[in-house]
Amino acid sequence: MFVVIRKESILKLNVNQWIFAAAISAALSGCAYDAHKSPSLPQGVSLIETATASENQVSIPYKKYQLANGLTVILHQDKSDPLVHVDVTYHVGSARELAGRSGFAHLFEHMMFQGSQHVGDEQHFKVVTEAGGTLNGSTNTDRTNYFETVPSNQLEKMLWLESDRMGFFLPALTSEKFEVQRETVKNERAQRIDNRPYGRLNERFNQAFYPAGHPYSWPVIGWPDDLNRATVDDVKHFFQRWYGPNNATLTIGGDFNEMHTLAWVNKYFGEIPAGPAVKPEAKTMVTLDKTRYISMEDKVHLPLIYIGFPTVYVQHKDEAPLDLLANILGGGKTSLIYKNLVKDGYAVQAAVSHPCQELTCQLSLYAVANPAKGGSLAELEIKINQTIAEFEQRGVTDDDLQKVKVQFEASTIFGMQSVAGKVSTLASNQTFFGKPDMVASDLARYANVTQADVMRVFNTYIKNKPMVVMSVVPEGQTQLIAHADNFEPSTLPIAQDAVTGLTDITLAKSSFDRNKMPSSAAAPLLTVPQLWDSQLANGINVMGTESDETPTVELLIYLDGGHRLAPINKAGLAELTASMLNESSAQRSSEALAGALDLLGSSISFGASNSQSYIKVSSLTENLDATLAIVKERLFSPGFVAADFERLKQQQLQGLQHQMSDANYLARSGFSKLLYGADSPMGISSDGTITSISALTLADVKQFYQQQYRAGNAQMVVVSDLNQQQIMPKLSMFNEWQGEATQVAALPALPTHHKNTIYLIDKPGAAQSVIDIGQVSLPYDTTGDYFKAYLMNYPLGGAFNSRINLNLREDKGYTYGARTQFSGAEDSGQFIANASVRSDVTGLALAEFVNEINAYQASGMTDEESAFMRSSIAQSQALEYETPYQKAGFLRMIQRYQLDRNFTAQQDEIVKTISTDELNKLASKLLDINTMVMLVVGDKSIVEPQLKALGYQIEMVTLVD
Repeated sequence: MFVVIRKESILKLNVNQWIFAAAISAALSGCAYDAHKSPSLPQGVSLIETATASENQVSIPYKKYQLANGLTVILHQDKSDPLVHVDVTYHVGSARELAGRSGFAHLFEHMMFQGSQHVGDEQHFKVVTEAGGTLNGSTNTDRTNYFETVPSNQLEKMLWLESDRMGFFLPALTSEKFEVQRETVKNERAQRIDNRPYGRLNERFNQAFYPAGHPYSWPVIGWPDDLNRATVDDVKHFFQRWYGPNNATLTIGGDFNEMHTLAWVNKYFGEIPAGPAVKPEAKTMVTLDKTRYISMEDKVHLPLIYIGFPTVYVQHKDEAPLDLLANILGGGKTSLIYKNLVKDGYAVQAAVSHPCQELTCQLSLYAVANPAKGGSLAELEIKINQTIAEFEQRGVTDDDLQKVKVQFEASTIFGMQSVAGKVSTLASNQTFFGKPDMVASDLARYANVTQADVMRVFNTYIKNKPMVVMSVVPEGQTQLIAHADNFEPSTLPIAQDAVTGLTDITLAKSSFDRNKMPSSAAAPLLTVPQLWDSQLANGINVMGTESDETPTVELLIYLDGGHRLAPINKAGLAELTASMLNESSAQRSSEALAGALDLLGSSISFGASNSQSYIKVSSLTENLDATLAIVKERLFSPGFVAADFERLKQQQLQGLQHQMSDANYLARSGFSKLLYGADSPMGISSDGTITSISALTLADVKQFYQQQYRAGNAQMVVVSDLNQQQIMPKLSMFNEWQGEATQVAALPALPTHHKNTIYLIDKPGAAQSVIDIGQVSLPYDTTGDYFKAYLMNYPLGGAFNSRINLNLREDKGYTYGARTQFSGAEDSGQFIANASVRSDVTGLALAEFVNEINAYQASGMTDEESAFMRSSIAQSQALEYETPYQKAGFLRMIQRYQLDRNFTAQQDEIVKTISTDELNKLASKLLDINTMVMLVVGDKSIVEPQLKALGYQIEMVTLVD
């Protein structure tokens, strides 16, 4: 998929997407309500309700408490892994902002990582990372959340961090911090919106969809002028208005002692005073007086049409039938939109969804036009309207209802695989609905939808109703728009105050010394997955492990070869062949196979990467046999239908054309070509090129299938609640698979490069420049120099608080993020330093990269950085084997690289004992900037003078075949 339509929402209500989010909501039955204080609880803590696990029902057990200051606390015990996930959700997002004052909620999210009264600047990232954890925050229209996943012995420390920024943020707020974060947000906007194809679609669409002044009519990230208008006092008032404990939910899940945790929560959060009262916003239905047409020219190759109908709001009684309607219209290969637009070649991509937010929902349709069919969006609009009319005649079938019910139940189970997923859903449900117990009611909502319900909501919200139709066309091609614009958004006066509703604020006072960071108990003992090793009758290796947390199976079949197995002039053939195996078999059409999988709640995906092709299978255990039968059908008797081939080939070609408008794609492709050369498969994208894909034939696909999809190339990894004795007989259907291994050619010699040269790819009008610096380096290993290089690189650019990221992002405000890393495979590897930076500071940013790399090569890491690296990496292993897919990745590493079973213990020993001096010698050896390739993708007219001023020669690069 090469077009991403982003919508800020609580839940993504395309049924396939929505069910994944809603599926992991809390248990419904078994609740015992107790609103009085329990004598065993800390003073000021009240137990509100308990939800216990129910037999024969998927659920998330939890207990809900409330502190005297109004903070809601939800605890979920999951002792399957030695980790905890902490989430603090504030019921405030961009919808609480005022006209002309957009972007505050998101800007404030950034400010909350800049230290507080008792936590130093940049210490949030340092403390959590050093503890072996991960952290982040996110903002949407209706809420802002902050979250950490850490080893279980670090829980108290996380509560100390979160409480300090909730209660003691303002004393640490400075103008300097504010200005840096304002620049960081501008960089984020440039990277995610202004420099991305179709990036401004949503914000332009929302101006037409919502009335002026509606809380969703401005972008979450804010309008640039509004960000420039913000002041430090505005930030202060925003915090005082919305960040009180009475507007927050603290949710903790994982392996912890409940009474200890409640005592810590009360200690750190209990003395924070409540903030001003917060009332829910009114849910007013959005209406349109007529169909509104808007259009936009963009730096894209493919025209796109986006249509939206206003509907209801989240948890409205009509939400579920509208979700089913969206699924029938455009929810995959069995949908009407796919049949009429994609299958017939008028669109290279199309879908329908029903995204919902706290205040409103919309039924959204989009289609990316195929220029080979003319690219007219007016024609696509006609076909979309014809498809809607076809639905009215077709109606709703029993299979439609059954398919969604099965998908919902399957996704509910798959959604239980991570603590973070369960915690975030508990927090979301509590924040918006006041009750974490939503699973049973949601299951019932969808199970009870009738055919009449779907037709009723179609007639109520869609049939002959006004809509917003947006056209996005390549620059200079306005003749492709669906209809002339008939709407201009109006603007409201800028609000005099950025924040309203402030009352007298009581400052937090601490009864203990918060400057002292809590100590941690000993790191939890980590048990790596216990694996088993077996073979099928034909010699295929199968490696597996048992995981009994959910009744699911993850099966991955890997085949050595992939992109590297195809000749250079047929680059992209591995991916195209895999795409063909996702289509028709000799027995059934693509649509019939997709429908069969939908009714099983299973997924099967063929794909290809640089060095391997693969088959990914996810299934409920009870449906494994039927799912494997479809794998067998697709693998052993592919249809290789000519019409499928022509459609997929055209999609791949148009996708390549589209990616040429993406600066990051240009950088990735250009950098690989420079490092490895145009005659190496490592130097050409696995997507192929316009020339190579254009020349491919169906005969090429059939020949590559015979070379690649052989038993001799295959290995399998399986993670399931079934043990080895139970799973191996089910895999015996692959015993008939035959064929010897196919040899992959060695890589050719590497090209040479000019010294003191910066390679430049011109992207006129680019809002940012992409900088890549690096060289071919070490192949993969687990205990040699490659692994040690990973340790060495960590303080340079391998963590958020690394030298390079703190310099370019936090100190200079040049970028949204900068990093360095080593990556490797069996016979090749590379080092790369990378960032997307503001166009006007491209030269300065590149100079900082060079200075940091030179300084690190010369002097290496400090003892303090060495200690930080050791602590972070040693403790982070507690997070590495939680989900079945993570376990599968661990097994695959052992299988692919033939590793010792105890390689993680060997790595632990290296982390503990390797000297800082040895790592610094490795830095001196591997980080010679004079041997590295430098590539910049940006607007030549802006960046070339900056780069020449640094004293480099400039050599232009093009990706044209």
